[in-house]
Amino acid sequence: MRKGFGWFAAAMAAAFLASVGAAEAAKAPNFQPPKIEGAKPWSSKPFDDSPDNFSFAVVTDLYSGYRRGVFDVAAAELGLLHPAFITTIGDQIEGGTEDKALLNREWDEFDARLAGTHAPYFHVGGNHDLTNLAQRQVFEARYGRRYYHFLYKGVLFLVLDTEDYPTARMAEIYHLRDDYLKTSKTDPKKAETLPYADLMEAKVGEIGPAQSAYFEKALKENPKARWTVLLMHKPVWNRPGEGGLGRIEAALKGRPYTLINGHLHRYSYTVRNGRDYIMLGTTGGGRAMDGSEGAMDHFLWVTMTKDGPSIASLRLDGVLDKTGHVPAGGEALCLDHGPPKCPAK
Repeated sequence: MRKGFGWFAAAMAAAFLASVGAAEAAKAPNFQPPKIEGAKPWSSKPFDDSPDNFSFAVVTDLYSGYRRGVFDVAAAELGLLHPAFITTIGDQIEGGTEDKALLNREWDEFDARLAGTHAPYFHVGGNHDLTNLAQRQVFEARYGRRYYHFLYKGVLFLVLDTEDYPTARMAEIYHLRDDYLKTSKTDPKKAETLPYADLMEAKVGEIGPAQSAYFEKALKENPKARWTVLLMHKPVWNRPGEGGLGRIEAALKGRPYTLINGHLHRYSYTVRNGRDYIMLGTTGGGRAMDGSEGAMDHFLWVTMTKDGPSIASLRLDGVLDKTGHVPAGGEALCLDHGPPKCPAK
């Protein structure tokens, strides 16, 4: 019994000393230089590693015009960079069907592409993801709400659904779109004369009144958020009047925020209401390969600081692994600096 008690006492003492050591280590400063008199071989700026800082990544359109392997490069690069989390702004599957079994297979394939990442992935629906009621049902069954919000380290994120149409109108838009896409395959010129080609919803989407009310409430309940980030697929902020972003923009008045969207497959930057409105290019979707402005495969890297977001756009062929190469076989793909068989710049 004494032997057993002695072993127990020794174990408890070791555990206590370990906890004291850990506590002392936690109190120690991060930077512990040697004692150097006079000038120091480092600058006097404070270390840029505030515990309130964090980085997240935003990937963009994978469809339409899906190019095999490109998104896999992005996933591998994000696996190297370790953002706190990853989000998208939509168009992650081909969609365009009411076959729920096929839709689930497409989502299974997409989810498998995230295996190499290490962080949570936040879904945002695009028109390819939410073309019709069947797609809406599959999305909600797999991923829950189509629009929602969350806080991370005092930053408020608003995730919008720009395919937020009434049921009858959504069905109508789906059939117009389906007719347009089928005609495009056989007669592209005729397709451009069809109603969908000039449809406002096809370009800018829609925000329904219930969704606007939801985000008005979310903003009211989080008045002390240090920054707000809006994530959406279509540039619904370009839609005037009812169905646009007006109510939410009014609720944002006086607050610092950044808006990020996709859909048009070209990067662009706009200042609106004194805020940054950023439209992303592609992360594997169809794009121009002629070197024209805004046409690129990339993801957004956002670092939140006490002064707001620091935003960088990283081209997929500009993030190299430790061997000095684009990961996941990216050097064989048609990125911005692709192999000789790629379209001429």
